[in-house]
Amino acid sequence: MSDLPILSVADLADGAADGPLLDAEGRISDPLMAVRLDGAADAVTLDRAVARAAVRDRLLVGIAAGPPPARTAALLGALDVTLAGAADGAVRECVTVRDPEERLFVLSAAATRNPHASTVLGQVLRAGATLTVGRALDVESFAYSTLLGGPEFRRWLDGRRRRDVPPVVHDPVLVDRDGDRLLITLNRPERRNAYGKEVRDALVDALRIAVFDDTVVRVVLDGAGPSFCSGGDLDEFGTAPDLATAHLIRTRAGAGRLMHELAPRIEVRVHGSCVGAGIELPAFAGTVVADRRTTFRLPEVGMGLIPGAGGTVGIPRRIGRWRALDLALSGLPVDAETALAWGLIDHIA
Repeated sequence: MSDLPILSVADLADGAADGPLLDAEGRISDPLMAVRLDGAADAVTLDRAVARAAVRDRLLVGIAAGPPPARTAALLGALDVTLAGAADGAVRECVTVRDPEERLFVLSAAATRNPHASTVLGQVLRAGATLTVGRALDVESFAYSTLLGGPEFRRWLDGRRRRDVPPVVHDPVLVDRDGDRLLITLNRPERRNAYGKEVRDALVDALRIAVFDDTVVRVVLDGAGPSFCSGGDLDEFGTAPDLATAHLIRTRAGAGRLMHELAPRIEVRVHGSCVGAGIELPAFAGTVVADRRTTFRLPEVGMGLIPGAGGTVGIPRRIGRWRALDLALSGLPVDAETALAWGLIDHIA
């Protein structure tokens, strides 16, 4: 971590993070910088630092050994996330970790490994905070399609052992009507309910029942087998006919918009290892109930991508864009207790 730029608040105020993002060959230079918040800074310097942070291109991560000083509140909001040795759990701009320096290394290593995906992730999270859900989903998908054509995803794809696209099954999603309740169950347990084409299309069809039938008062979504959903089906990655079509499928044939539209009526019951879409889609629901042993993880940056099933939209609206960035950039799992404290889920069963 010795090469990671760690700035003081005064350095940030003086423009130390404002240098060109790209070098002469078009490569990203210093995709992530850290700002140490423990030192003294007067009000004028803090105001200047906030103004600089609001217009920079790089990821800016605050770091504090203990609770960040109260006077830095506006700066916390302008940064991408702050790692603190201790903090008020209600402060969504902060992630409390045992060792902030160690977690900073994790984020820095991820940004260095995939600078395009990391930089785009920060841009999408910042932009999406000011948009409607529909517009934010479009922005996420535009960015995702861009990264699908990038070198980082290509490197990940080339490094995978290619397998055949999974076979067609008869009932990838089960639907049961019981009075005014609609029970929808993801039903590919042998693939841990991976969110592939068949599951996606069948889930969308099931959700449309509730959209068009207002006598459905309650929708319950769960998953068969060891996990609610293990995320996108990796064997289908890179198989879209073209990037423009992939964008339209994600945004107009995906489940995110429908989950948001039906949110007041939807309860999602999750369990096991919920990866990628396995938490991106539930985050749109009005109520998320998790088994106590459930874990949540967003691995897409490590693949040269960003969350693409609505994760940069629904998750920040639950936990804030700062914790969403830490979750997506680190790729580390979050347990049910932490998810409940953050507001990523609403109850533990």
